[in-house]
Amino acid sequence: MLSEQDDNIGHQLPTTFNHVVSSDDRWTERYWYSGAPIDSGDVLLDMGLGWYPNKNVMDMFAGITVDNVQYSYRVSRTLGSTPLETAAGPLRYEIVEGLKHHRITLGQNDSGLSFEIDWLASFAGLEEHQSFRRKRNRVEEDLIRMTQFGRMQGWIQLGDRRIEVTPDTWYAQRDHSWGIRSVMQTDMMSNDSLPAYKDFFWFWLTYQFEDFAMSLFLKEREPGHPFFLSGLEVDKAGEEREITAIEHDIEWADDPLGQTWSGGTLLLKYADGGTRELTLHPQPARFFLKGGGYGGHRGWNHGDNKGRLHSDHYVWDLSDPEIRRQARQLGDHFTKVTCDGRTGYGMSEYGVARGYPKYEIAQKHEPL
Repeated sequence: MLSEQDDNIGHQLPTTFNHVVSSDDRWTERYWYSGAPIDSGDVLLDMGLGWYPNKNVMDMFAGITVDNVQYSYRVSRTLGSTPLETAAGPLRYEIVEGLKHHRITLGQNDSGLSFEIDWLASFAGLEEHQSFRRKRNRVEEDLIRMTQFGRMQGWIQLGDRRIEVTPDTWYAQRDHSWGIRSVMQTDMMSNDSLPAYKDFFWFWLTYQFEDFAMSLFLKEREPGHPFFLSGLEVDKAGEEREITAIEHDIEWADDPLGQTWSGGTLLLKYADGGTRELTLHPQPARFFLKGGGYGGHRGWNHGDNKGRLHSDHYVWDLSDPEIRRQARQLGDHFTKVTCDGRTGYGMSEYGVARGYPKYEIAQKHEPL
């Protein structure tokens, strides 16, 4: 099917842009954005988009956590004759200038949340190492991701409350991933048995300071022996440094509702022989990604065909044990970071499973 994008050069296949190299239903292209005001600590905005060309579906979400209450809006559409239009219902993503300026708009809808946000790059993007693995001889994941740091500008309307978003205080980050993506199923309403995780620790961290920023992705079964590590730092001039090893000493809150970082340190070792030590100061604001459909919620998982246009919205009191049980663990946790007298900010995603040799206090909860 022809679309406007087919007028541009850049084709990689002898077909139109709505086709991808693989016919695997799990082929996914995703955007994710998050941002928070550094002078608050209890507000966090999260947004994302998923494109599933082999399922004829695009889905999106936007949400905000304010004072420990999370508001989420989700919308899905079939691709139809506009397979590459990054919009569904009142939610729209626009690339104003590639790698520099994006705009995300949520118009009026039943959730009471609306906004117009400009995402403005503060650093060049970082290309994460490719993630490839097989499971029982089948490709389970073959994915690449880029991460970039910026600031946010605009406004948010939540009911009667208006929040002004200014780039001097709203630090932000985004990613863009594409490829065959492992399907996560953690929906409490699923008829299938939920997965049992064991023997691993992981984190994905996106932190920026005034003069440098870093993206860290670690997965390991034993401390100091990662089976996946992608660590990159970039400075204002666009120069990159590779991080080749990470030593971690995480402090966990004795949280009866889930896994929660309360502090800790990371020792980063670089390919050029340098080191940095980060001290973590997690803030109150968190956005649980179940509100964006990650792992499925209420029988609706990423990429499910919900018809021509479908939407839903949720309001969660994150102090409610039943809400936290359904939200599970995967989420963005706003984090202040100090390093060599500098102060930075960003998001922490993390989890530890039963049997990992450290961090037993958190293992009473599922890691995802």
